[in-house]
Amino acid sequence: MALTLTRRRSASAVVALAAVFSWLIAAPSAQGTAGSTGGFAAVVDPALRAVHGTVGVIVTGTRSVESSVVRSGGSITHDLPIINGFSARVPASDVTLISRLPGVTAVTLDRTTHVQSTPGSTNNIPSVYKSVVRGDKLAKAGGNGNGVTVALIDTGVTSLPDIAGSLVTVATDPLGQVTAPCMNMSGEPTCDDSYGHGTFMAGIIAGSGAASGGKYVGMAPGARILSVKIAGATGASDVSTIIAAIQWVVSFKTQYNVGVLNLSLGTDSTQSYSVDPLDYAVERAWQSGIVVNVAASNRGPSSGTISDPANDPFVLTVGAIDDKGTSGLRDDILPNFTGRGPTSDGMAKPDVVAPGAHIVSLAAPGAAITTQFPSTMAAPYRRGSGTSMATAVVSGLVAQMLSLQPTLTPDRVKYELMSTAHPDASTDVMAVGTGVVDGQAALGAGPGLANVGVPPSTGTGSIAASRGTVGVQLADSAGTVLDGTTNLTSQLTTWDPTTLQGPWTGGSWFGGSWFGGSWFGGSWFGGSWFGGSWFGGSWFGQPDASADYGGSWFGGSWYGAWDQ
Repeated sequence: MALTLTRRRSASAVVALAAVFSWLIAAPSAQGTAGSTGGFAAVVDPALRAVHGTVGVIVTGTRSVESSVVRSGGSITHDLPIINGFSARVPASDVTLISRLPGVTAVTLDRTTHVQSTPGSTNNIPSVYKSVVRGDKLAKAGGNGNGVTVALIDTGVTSLPDIAGSLVTVATDPLGQVTAPCMNMSGEPTCDDSYGHGTFMAGIIAGSGAASGGKYVGMAPGARILSVKIAGATGASDVSTIIAAIQWVVSFKTQYNVGVLNLSLGTDSTQSYSVDPLDYAVERAWQSGIVVNVAASNRGPSSGTISDPANDPFVLTVGAIDDKGTSGLRDDILPNFTGRGPTSDGMAKPDVVAPGAHIVSLAAPGAAITTQFPSTMAAPYRRGSGTSMATAVVSGLVAQMLSLQPTLTPDRVKYELMSTAHPDASTDVMAVGTGVVDGQAALGAGPGLANVGVPPSTGTGSIAASRGTVGVQLADSAGTVLDGTTNLTSQLTTWDPTTLQGPWTGGSWFGGSWFGGSWFGGSWFGGSWFGGSWFGGSWFGQPDASADYGGSWFGGSWYGAWDQ
């Protein structure tokens, strides 16, 4: 019987690093024996005898093994060079055939598990991100974010002691008679963070350190946080909801004194920024005077893995570096998870990088992430890694800069940060941009502006294409699926770009045809989103245990992973 598999790359539900460890534990030490046909038979995990249907396996052997399986039609899911092998999805009936391919030495069951960092392996790493980007120097000069509001479009913020005093009270009706600690577009009844991502970002940006006696203070503890909640416990949202949130922030920019917008999210869309509606929305925010910081993505280390809207040339796109717990730059490394350029339009991104590994911030009690990935740190703190975290660091730094120089425009802020960044961790501009940001040096930058002559987006493209390869399953009676073939929004209305391009005012943001219906809730699906994947560095050849960045979570659009 011939192998009849098709080769495709997909995000497996099996954790890649867990696959490495399952092989190390389960693979027998015996060498292969002669098969019934007289050929060499590799060691086959006994656990594979009891499985049926499609199964995940780890195949090890010489460097030619993967190509042999591919030529035979195999479906490769992960390259695992540290063990001279790879993981694959195959019919259980084909395991014996695979074991007899020339060069194969072992075929092992790829067990589903979540591998956390070794207890204590990250808890001893100091959290020094503020000093790495010279936010500590700005704080000594009085730059604590006072007078600046950072809009956080995310999963909500739970009002913990470290952040409660920073949350902006929002008027949720036209007359201002009803207020709440967020603008809630999630469909959940409260502003609390039932997912766990937004609270973590808020702590990085403006945490006071109240619960730690000042040990874990965020970048700009004097700043205000304007929480715009777009997702609930599943982490699910839609591009149209993100755009509505951006439009709301711009509409009420003056009322809430918004100077910074943090977008630690994105899709894998390859639609050109020149027509993409999500890119158009972030440009409208930028042109209104808001510094928009966007996470590059956690889809590295391959090139071309910048997310949408991080692909937009106007915004400040942030990648991540691992500072190794030291303020100096000489020992920094480039995490494999951080997204690389170029964009689908051929432009260099990210623009800058900031610390995004083993960052300490707030864990929302009872949230999905807090429950799924328990921390060994004392509540309310935990560690996390990702370009989400790096973006929040930069958002807090920009708030510090604006509190010292409130007349700075977005183009000036971007120029200052890019022109004074320090080369760090890599010489590849498609991985680190101009380098790690330095807030102190930025305020002393020479004359100049970013984005001069850059053509803006028209926003006339497809909302379906903005989603990339990912759809959302809605909880309506028809079980509606929004994917890359429909221009329906998560509110089950047709996308109308002319509404997006009209005036953005406080009285019109919710009245457009693309945000007029009810939110039904739902969950993301699609092989290119990253729930369940492990973005660790050790299986790419970095044996230092501190390079394991934690297990990621389901939902995909929030770029980070969680340490113990």
